[in-house]
Amino acid sequence: MLTEKRHQLILNLLAENDIVTVSELMKPLKASESTVRRDLKNLESQGLLVRVHGGAKKTPHLSFEATMAEKEEKFQPQKVQIAKFCASLLDAEDVIYLDAGTTTIEMIQFIPNNLSIKVVTNSVKHASLLIDRQIETIILGGMIKLSTNATLGATAIQQLRELRFSKAFLGMNGADVEAGFTTPDPEEAAVKKWALQQSQINYVLLDHSKLQQVTFAQVAPLKAATLVTNSCPSNFRKDFQNQTTLKEVEQ
Repeated sequence: MLTEKRHQLILNLLAENDIVTVSELMKPLKASESTVRRDLKNLESQGLLVRVHGGAKKTPHLSFEATMAEKEEKFQPQKVQIAKFCASLLDAEDVIYLDAGTTTIEMIQFIPNNLSIKVVTNSVKHASLLIDRQIETIILGGMIKLSTNATLGATAIQQLRELRFSKAFLGMNGADVEAGFTTPDPEEAAVKKWALQQSQINYVLLDHSKLQQVTFAQVAPLKAATLVTNSCPSNFRKDFQNQTTLKEVEQ
């Protein structure tokens, strides 16, 4: 098979699967392992893919942030699974930070009634649901971002600097082995970063679609939090496990 045809086939397979391994490529390309690796190296030099351990992934594209309503429609069962697991990690007398997001909001319904906890959040929507459940709640002040219902800015950060949490549960828009945890909005990233710094134990809640995705603003490296997801593709599970504690909760 001609080099150009092999390259096009590799890119076609990546468009369908996000990530491919060398062993998966050898048969359709009718090529040896060394040839496949050379092809991947050439395509990476052209900026058409990114090589990872044992294969390659799509070139990361910076994405724009969807609204809360748009996010709520995607992977809802998986988000509920993740949230239910995270709620089971709560202990009596915990003081937690609950970040704005469509996965973290699902935790609220699963908080046990017999736990006496205090919740700090930067989400208007989260705060309303917490109050409905008679859970002691503090909402951070600041400007409200209409697309995510999150409070941002200097006021929110100043409050965070004065608080300490036993656990923090945060949402992100992407988790990548090299880029770490990212989110599209630098102001939102700053709030998340301070919440992580002020907490003893950190969890980031992400459905599988956000793994190996990169958005504009970095929040923290992967080692800053335990990553809780419904499922991590086997192709890069080991890469994540080398950098963070990975919890998969798919039933």
